[in-house]
Amino acid sequence: MRILVDMDDVLADFDAEFLKRWRARHPEKMYVPLEERTIFYVKESYPQDLQPLVSEIYLEPGFFREMMPVDGGVEAVKTMQQMGLEIFFCTSPLYVYKNCVLEKYEWVEHHFGAEWVNRIILTRDKTLVKGDILIDDKPIITGVESTPMWEHILYDRPYNRDVNRKRLTWQNWKQVLGM
Repeated sequence: MRILVDMDDVLADFDAEFLKRWRARHPEKMYVPLEERTIFYVKESYPQDLQPLVSEIYLEPGFFREMMPVDGGVEAVKTMQQMGLEIFFCTSPLYVYKNCVLEKYEWVEHHFGAEWVNRIILTRDKTLVKGDILIDDKPIITGVESTPMWEHILYDRPYNRDVNRKRLTWQNWKQVLGM
């Protein structure tokens, strides 16, 4: 079985890194706690006048490289591989990709090891990638293929809880995947 695993907010804690940097840089400005976020894109969760400051943070050098792993994610993915599952990281780079692409590779190498770098699939259209399951926090994934070859299982986040779809966390993945 081939399992495609998204990176941002599934394996690498994008939201925690963003909030840490936001609070350090703009302590006087409002912020949206993750638990209260109802919109997938963090930038769209903020008023328009603050959106340039939001982008500035996640576009800066080091942002993607320095994200902490989501609790249990690294261990779960390594366990999946040890169980004989074929694992690939299927992640979308930002449109302004200058730091993002390189740092996603560095993040995987640091947290999984150099041999896992060969398992990175960078694409703006995940519907074109062949797999059995895609674990992703994005509520709705669209692209060229109207019926992708994979089943979309939501990684549970506050902003996707209004979507009725099978979902998992790294604490319940074995039950959700029937392992």
